Amino acid sequence: MFSKWERVLVSCLLVGSFAVAGCGGAKKDAAKVDKTKVAFVHNGSINDGGWTNAHSNGRLELLKKNKNVEAAYVENVGDGADAERVITQLASQGNKIIFATSFGYMDAMVNVAKKYPDTIFMHCSGYKTAANMGNYFGRIYQARYLTGMVAGLQTKSNIIGYVAAFPIPEVVRGIDAFTLGVRAVNPKATVKVLWSNTWYDPAKEKQAALTLIDAGADVITQHQDTVGPQLAAEERGKWSIGYNMDMSKAAPKAVLTSAVWNWGPYYEKVVKEVQDGTWKSGSYWGSMKDNVVNIAPYGPMVPEETRKIVDQAKKDIISGKLNPFAGPIKDQNGKIRVNKGQVVSDADLLKIDWFVEGVDGYISK
Repeated sequence: MFSKWERVLVSCLLVGSFAVAGCGGAKKDAAKVDKTKVAFVHNGSINDGGWTNAHSNGRLELLKKNKNVEAAYVENVGDGADAERVITQLASQGNKIIFATSFGYMDAMVNVAKKYPDTIFMHCSGYKTAANMGNYFGRIYQARYLTGMVAGLQTKSNIIGYVAAFPIPEVVRGIDAFTLGVRAVNPKATVKVLWSNTWYDPAKEKQAALTLIDAGADVITQHQDTVGPQLAAEERGKWSIGYNMDMSKAAPKAVLTSAVWNWGPYYEKVVKEVQDGTWKSGSYWGSMKDNVVNIAPYGPMVPEETRKIVDQAKKDIISGKLNPFAGPIKDQNGKIRVNKGQVVSDADLLKIDWFVEGVDGYISK
């Protein structure tokens, strides 16, 4: 029996075979051969409504914009040995570029890259590189800051709930940026953090949101791949801020906006560079200016005055006038961590392990 990921690949190959067979012309066959084979490795389902779904949308946009590409994908791949096996299989099948979209795939991809020097490997959210391997991520904290402003202006209880995945720098950075946005417009508000220790567990994440609502939160946000927290907010008549994708379809009465990823332009860029022979290994951290991160359209419940304030802040972030991590910044104990006139460096953001003032929670070790 074929495993799930093998069935996906076989389906892609069969579709391509039938397309070529039906054409019957040598020119058509040559065009097919010339296409750049690209593959994506995911830790979740492409229909999860969150992280993997956003990457899948980027793949579909790539296919729409670049007709000289064919793309396969593998879902629900575990870290470690499972990832190394899948990435090896994809490389052996002649994929020119392989995108691995989970932090947990980093070491597995490094190992496979050594064995296939003619393949380009791209790892999302990691930090390791090689001659034929780069990494990429985005400054989603910029979008988090803006959505925090929306939440800070919307809350009535001055308690905002944050369902958080794991206490790693990526998540901590998002919580801090969101809270800085909240406090920029509402210094009285606090952000209460509850760790779920999950990336994808709809029931557990929904229950965490309900617990925060019971603790007084009237706005809920999250760092997970499901819409569970959004559904909890809608059921209780509260507001919410989505993540990864525009989550308003799941909870139209609750979602104020969402911090969203837009991977399509970046995938187009990398593939074009490989096709043109200009690709170079390196680390990419895309910004709102690059259109890699953004905020989703506002829900109808967001007042016009709030929209104007946040839209101006967005323009300032894009122009470079506003940096969410510019000082002065205090930590949650009131200690100055960033002085006025200073900005937290990228190196420090990538390893941040402290909460800013206004966060009600702790970072477990």
